[in-house]
Amino acid sequence: MKRCPQCRSDYYDDSLQYCLEDGTALVQGSVPSPDEPATAILGHTGAPAEAATAAQIHTTESTAILESAQEQTQKRSYKASVLAIAALAMIALGGFLVYRYLTATKQIGSIAVMPFVNEGGNADMEYLSDGMTETLIRSLSNLADLDVKPRSAVFRYKGKDVDASTIARELNVQGVLNGRVVERGDQLTLSLELIDARRNRVIWGEQYERKAADLVSLQSEIAKDVSTKLMARLSGAEENKVTKAAAADPEAYQAYLRGRYYWNRRTGENLRKAIEQFKIATDRDPNFSLAFAGLADCYAILSEYTGTPTSETAPQAKLYAERALALDPSMAEPHAALGQVNALSWKWPEAEQEYKRAIELNPSYATAYHWYATTLSDLGRSEEALAMIQRGHELEPMSSIIRSYLSNVEQTRNNHEAAIQNALQLIELDPNFGNAYAILAISYAKTGRLAEAVAAAEKAAQLQKRNGESLGNLGYVYALAGRKADSLAIIKELEERYARNQAIGQNIADVYAGLGDKDKAFEWLDKDFQKRDGNLPDFRPDLEFESLRQDPRYKDLLRRIGLPE
Repeated sequence: MKRCPQCRSDYYDDSLQYCLEDGTALVQGSVPSPDEPATAILGHTGAPAEAATAAQIHTTESTAILESAQEQTQKRSYKASVLAIAALAMIALGGFLVYRYLTATKQIGSIAVMPFVNEGGNADMEYLSDGMTETLIRSLSNLADLDVKPRSAVFRYKGKDVDASTIARELNVQGVLNGRVVERGDQLTLSLELIDARRNRVIWGEQYERKAADLVSLQSEIAKDVSTKLMARLSGAEENKVTKAAAADPEAYQAYLRGRYYWNRRTGENLRKAIEQFKIATDRDPNFSLAFAGLADCYAILSEYTGTPTSETAPQAKLYAERALALDPSMAEPHAALGQVNALSWKWPEAEQEYKRAIELNPSYATAYHWYATTLSDLGRSEEALAMIQRGHELEPMSSIIRSYLSNVEQTRNNHEAAIQNALQLIELDPNFGNAYAILAISYAKTGRLAEAVAAAEKAAQLQKRNGESLGNLGYVYALAGRKADSLAIIKELEERYARNQAIGQNIADVYAGLGDKDKAFEWLDKDFQKRDGNLPDFRPDLEFESLRQDPRYKDLLRRIGLPE
């Protein structure tokens, strides 16, 4: 047994190191305080009531010969009553101690690791505070009995002054971990504070001071310390996963953190910056599996954001995903990336197999559900796609990317009101998220609200820097609104981008479909087919091509891609 020397709480779990009430280090044994009698209740072998009863029994026996039979009966009755009271007292005492033990030793079962505050204020160091937070979330997620909220759930609080009890209530967690990072020259100072939201008490805090060159070992040390405070015991496998160093080289690790920083700000420009940083990381550390997985992720979606031909991006994604798995076969992310690669190559059974493997390895990896849902939509399995993206949304309810695709699936089911409401909520949370405006544009157009559709499409094009997809949507909406000259101007701009590999034929086909020129629409779709552009299957769920679906050329194109009718 261990005792807290501060509040004198007793613990029967020898694996605990710190008091759950005030965080004080526990001491072995139950040493009474100066004002506590040596016969303190936890050290007793009997109860006072029992001792008193024993004395009475002795007296009764010594005078029994002088008492009448009636008196003996009365004494026995009294003895039984006293013993019953003593027994009840012992039961109540035992129940209290069991309750006290179970309550005191109950571990935190869910936690929100809040975005570490960049207390130095240097904007160039945001990648470090964000990256350390994300790495710790990933490490703690390896604990089987701990529910760790994902990045998207906690980063919406970044830069906001919200108390721990509010966060715990909104995210439904028992614990909240706060951190502050200060960088002065090559010196890092990290302060951590763990709050038990059930009691609204700080139960642990620590300050770490290290050289920037020791960042990798610092991250492992933090993960182990926090895990130890949260869990009564760590299995050997869990400790290895939690404390496994991400990289051998500190500069490689910092480059990786910068890559993740850019990846999470998903635009074409930021994806290219992420690729640059991940390559720096893998050049410095050729065994850095997470950095290779990051490269695979970037190349898996690069064409969608930049218009770069998938004939260039898909082989790169495949190469890096396979390299990551060769280094660490337990990773889920490379399998999801390979699912994307196979979908871009129109290998549908192989794509599904990889997505399922990613989910098997990490059932909490929301991106795998998201990407699987996109493939299911291409295959025309809209109900399965809806179930898949809903699961991803459950796992990461604050992910703008996942939530926007939930709206896309609702659109394919002609549930435009749900898509509109979801998009409006997205804009409220993230006013600069271009996809949300693109969703509004199509759903407004399909429900006859053309003026609103034009305004939303123009806003989406502005926020998405007039990339191929946003221009295709804008030209389509202009066409429906009767602005033919504006639609033709968009076509010209897209053709120029297409010549520079910054747009795909499908973007131009969008506009022609809006203008009612089916021949031109199929001509541009066929250009994508001839180039075997991996994004071509997306034409199937896209509502811009609804007017083409009864044309025999539509079904023929599905057949050539290998998609069911």
